[in-house]
Amino acid sequence: MLITLLPLSGQAGGDNTYEFLNLSHSAFATATGGITVSDDRDDLSLPYWNPALLRGSMDNDISLSFSTWFAGITYGHAAWAMDTERRGTFAAGVSFISYGHFTEADAAGNITGTFTAAEYAFNAAWSFQIDSSFTVGIALKPVFSHLERYFSAGVCTDIGATWSNRRLLLDAGVVIRNAGFQIKSHTGRGGEPLPLEIIAGVTKRLAHAPFSFSLTLRHLEKPDLTYDYDPEDDTPAGGFGENLLRHAIIGVEILPADSFWMGFGLNYGRRAEMRLEQRTGVSGFSAGFGFRTGSFDLAYGREAFHPAGGTNHLTVTLRPEMIFKK
Repeated sequence: MLITLLPLSGQAGGDNTYEFLNLSHSAFATATGGITVSDDRDDLSLPYWNPALLRGSMDNDISLSFSTWFAGITYGHAAWAMDTERRGTFAAGVSFISYGHFTEADAAGNITGTFTAAEYAFNAAWSFQIDSSFTVGIALKPVFSHLERYFSAGVCTDIGATWSNRRLLLDAGVVIRNAGFQIKSHTGRGGEPLPLEIIAGVTKRLAHAPFSFSLTLRHLEKPDLTYDYDPEDDTPAGGFGENLLRHAIIGVEILPADSFWMGFGLNYGRRAEMRLEQRTGVSGFSAGFGFRTGSFDLAYGREAFHPAGGTNHLTVTLRPEMIFKK
């Protein structure tokens, strides 16, 4: 058997705890690349990425999201918003990821039972509209992790801002996500790093065509997103252009009608990390669609993580005052 070793450039992940905080909990965000911090749309699932996207128009809305991942892993998010008119808009939510059931065995390999593993994050968000253009927001997120008999806890916060120009049909946003600290680690010591991230983005709508385009730049705190698995190789993992593209997420929304949208996206960083040399496939691409009615919204998104498969995401937004309106 002949084995050939090739230098590979892959993801720079695995440095932090609570990485589940970076999963998308919005079918719209999933469809348009996985992340959005600038799109000023009436969608309660989007403030998960940037609390400044929380709007007074979301008052009393309920957002429910659910996703299926690989190996039977599932995760989801639920949120509710309340507007106070003068004191800003508040939202409360909870997200979870369930890793499923596992077989428990002792050191000799004898089956002793089963156990579960799951992680949770609570979310208390507030946003305040300074004027017609600027909105600021902050979210506090206690985090809990329970893996078999091991428990971990931490607390982190998101701080964001958005700017909108109705005349130019242009939105922009920036957010510092998951800034905080771990209170207790699974080993009882604590102090493991959280997945801190700085994200910025812009969204541009067209005045005379049913399209909008978004560009999101993630991991601005980490200029180099390449990782060389062969440190003895003198060939650089990627040039400036390659590294810049790994920060970029491009999204397109098409609005054939006021009540229906379609979205497409490309997360180049994910494509660079997950594609195979022999088979590129559609890794990093995403797509989805959604319907909007007076009482609820229904959205579906799918991300292609790897040539072997992808993930499905469903988001439902309910407006109880319209559902129970007499």
